[in-house]
Amino acid sequence: MESAKKARVIALYLPQYHPVAENDKYWGKGFTEWTNVAKAKPLFRGHYQPRIPADLGFYDLRLPQVRKAQAELAKEAGIEGFCYWHYWFGNGKEVLQMPFDEVVKSGEPDFPFCLGWALHDWTTKTWEKGSSIAKDTMIFKQEFPGEEDDIKHFYRLLDAFKDKRYIKIDGKLLFSILVPRAMPEPKRFMDLWNRLAKENGLPGFHFVGIIDSMPTITKDNIKNIDKAVDENISGIKALGFDAVGTTDQKYAELKTGGKLRKVCFAAVRKLFPGALLDKFDYSKIIDNFYSPSDKRDDVYPQLLAGWDRSPRSGKKAIIYYNNTPETFEKAAKKAVKCVEDKAPEHRIVFLNSWNEWGEGAYMEPDLKYGKRKIKVLCKVIDRVGTRNDEKK
Repeated sequence: MESAKKARVIALYLPQYHPVAENDKYWGKGFTEWTNVAKAKPLFRGHYQPRIPADLGFYDLRLPQVRKAQAELAKEAGIEGFCYWHYWFGNGKEVLQMPFDEVVKSGEPDFPFCLGWALHDWTTKTWEKGSSIAKDTMIFKQEFPGEEDDIKHFYRLLDAFKDKRYIKIDGKLLFSILVPRAMPEPKRFMDLWNRLAKENGLPGFHFVGIIDSMPTITKDNIKNIDKAVDENISGIKALGFDAVGTTDQKYAELKTGGKLRKVCFAAVRKLFPGALLDKFDYSKIIDNFYSPSDKRDDVYPQLLAGWDRSPRSGKKAIIYYNNTPETFEKAAKKAVKCVEDKAPEHRIVFLNSWNEWGEGAYMEPDLKYGKRKIKVLCKVIDRVGTRNDEKK
């Protein structure tokens, strides 16, 4: 057998860092998430804020040089490709599509990619709300007009699907859907797209539903959270998805802090937003991050680069501190452990994220740690031989 990496790491990619009319309208001329990142402040002793980008600076994704430099760094980390977040609100309405369109049209960078459809409304909560906005405002409502719109959506992306760089699993195009239960007819949609793919000479899709692994807590499921997680995942598979991508943060927070803390913090923060800082040691979160279900062959676990939404939400954020290259290495090793017994094709790990600076989930170099996370990831997922060799 040819050598393979210990994991197929696919990094979630936010195509937001360039001005768009909607952001100009609601947050001011020239707004990007860099606005929030640069003004962030530490909220407790030892809180690492603000986080300032190093090698790439406060970049603008309209520049092809930036997109190429990002791909070179990702290759250095051993990352297989980017999963670009894709926003289609129905009736042809899109946003933040320019960077990915340029990647497809230009053929550069020569780096694998796939798409993740983010199914959620855009309100003035999407980024941090400006002081001039008195109440939450709907910017784009996520709508599902039906088959005609689904067909238009497919053909909008056909050039990308036909691109040789598009990532495949089992020979099929990887297409992820965030919050899949938001879709009114997921099976009809997937059947339609698979038919359209065949009609256009494509092999069909490998559909992945990305979910929060932990369902809503009830008196019954709190007694056996691992079972509740597995049933939640199986429920997504039953909708017709080929696999499930898990987000285990709520699961890990419950395991780390306990049920009582979760309930008390939720109650206080609902009544008095920002009164309590909801913070966790990232190292302890990682100790509890993966459920037994993440070892299922049809489950693709997540590797969390970090988490700190305070640039967006201030004291209302959930913050993971002690997020260092050393603790990230522990996280990467645990992610690899989840997939090591799977067939090489299914050793998928979604990295959250490549560049979510406003959420503290990024791999790009910063002034404090430079490229150390990139070097750590490369070391952890370096190539191995056969599956038997791996266990020696």
